[in-house]
Amino acid sequence: MIVHAWERSPVLIVMAGARACAIPLHHVAETMRPLPIEPVAGTPGFVRGVSVIRGAPTPVVDLKALLENGENSATYGRFVTIKLGERRVAIGVDGVVGLTNLDSAQLGDLPPILRDVAADLIEAIGTRDAQLLVVLRAARIVPDEVWTTLAAAEATR
Repeated sequence: MIVHAWERSPVLIVMAGARACAIPLHHVAETMRPLPIEPVAGTPGFVRGVSVIRGAPTPVVDLKALLENGENSATYGRFVTIKLGERRVAIGVDGVVGLTNLDSAQLGDLPPILRDVAADLIEAIGTRDAQLLVVLRAARIVPDEVWTTLAAAEATR
């Protein structure tokens, strides 16, 4: 069993397809209706593009595509804007379930087969009401090279 630094932590539960995901609440800035998205060339498939949120260009990540290495969704039910230090990212999700507190007893280590491929993105897995729950590492959702590509695209506009 993994021992988390946060014995009991508030999280926002969101849905990406049929998958429930938990985002630590200290990373969440707000949830909102989806805004228009402007595509940006040269970004990974899970980066949908950029939206103007609160006057600032903000990358939009398709959570389902990120978790499944799949195609971007055509629509989202909500955007969840998360704080990554000074940066902000909007995550496109199918829906927001609500707030809950997770404790380390509900979570487990990543299985060995997933540790190498998912450890950067997934902090832990567990269950909530008999449903698989994936706890995200919010700080790892957008790799540094994506920020570089987005900054270069913004500079040419």
